Amino acid sequence: MAKYRIGIECEEIESKNPSWGVGKMLSRLLEEISKKKELEDQFKFILYFKDSIPDLPYLNSPVFEKKTTPVPFFPHRLFPIYYFALLPVRLWFEKLDAMYWPKYMLPVISLENSLVVLTEDVYYETFEGNLPFRYRLSYAIFSRWAAVFAKKIMVISETSKRNVSKLFKIDEKRISVNHLGIDVRENINFVQPTEKYILYVGQAFPRRHLKETMLAFEKIHGQFPDLKLIAVGPDKYDAKTIAQLAKDVNSRIGCEAISHANYVSDGELLKLYVGASSLIYVSDREAFGLPPMEALSFGVAPVVADNELGHELFEDYAFYAANNTVDGIAGAIVQSLTDSSRREKIKTDGPQFAGRYSWKRFADNWLNIIRSMVK
Repeated sequence: MAKYRIGIECEEIESKNPSWGVGKMLSRLLEEISKKKELEDQFKFILYFKDSIPDLPYLNSPVFEKKTTPVPFFPHRLFPIYYFALLPVRLWFEKLDAMYWPKYMLPVISLENSLVVLTEDVYYETFEGNLPFRYRLSYAIFSRWAAVFAKKIMVISETSKRNVSKLFKIDEKRISVNHLGIDVRENINFVQPTEKYILYVGQAFPRRHLKETMLAFEKIHGQFPDLKLIAVGPDKYDAKTIAQLAKDVNSRIGCEAISHANYVSDGELLKLYVGASSLIYVSDREAFGLPPMEALSFGVAPVVADNELGHELFEDYAFYAANNTVDGIAGAIVQSLTDSSRREKIKTDGPQFAGRYSWKRFADNWLNIIRSMVK
């Protein structure tokens, strides 16, 4: 019988594409846990889903026990009832030693020994964002509740730790840093594409400046007439922006140079990373930001914002936009395409540098946090 019973809230991977955000972090954590056979004598991880258990091979590990807590009469609806009422009540009777909440919010009637992920984005979306009022209200109440009552707070960079501590007024002693990992692929031997392109990957929130990136691409197109821009990620602007802007820019420059897709398969995304000339991910704020680090793991030059987080993560292995305007992004893209010595350093040494950020290390650190909570 396992010594410790650890609950994990898993609704995010139930039916959503686990390629982004919380879903990706959670799926990679569970996958790494499933590989650690030695954990079966120490832990039982109870995975809580809302309506259904996804067909993911790693969930078949004996270290996991899987449960659903659907909302009666309303399948696949009423997430707040599940998250803030039904699941916490159920946990009263589960005899858990600790509970992990990866979605930034802690229910009021939750277990005392809880680990919650927080980011500064949650704070800004609550008080400065344009989310519907019901989402902002939930974040305002339950992220603050996490800040006050969670046993441990997990953040995903040192920069984020400082920001979260200041914004939520949390003693840094309660905050644990756990850098995200990147997907490691070995022996990749794709045929290089015949077209030259720069790449954007990620959910297109306004703070990530895909709109400005597209306009910057238009600005430099005359200098690089054969260059294309491929953008992958759903349009998250308040009013849908990306598809029409791509059409307008293509019309103005007289060719189909910009393409956009909400999603691509993992295999297609892998090919896009390998063949890219640069990866553009200029964001006003991030707790981490995986796409530029994933690009670096293939020796592809990332273009990122010139801020504290960028320098913490990338050091000399990125090109930094002087500012997050069209001109600033355009200048950084040009530099990323023309600075041959820097590009060669990134191509040669970048993959080894990026290798320090692994999902195995993320899972090991997460387990250490859990062990510190249940001693």
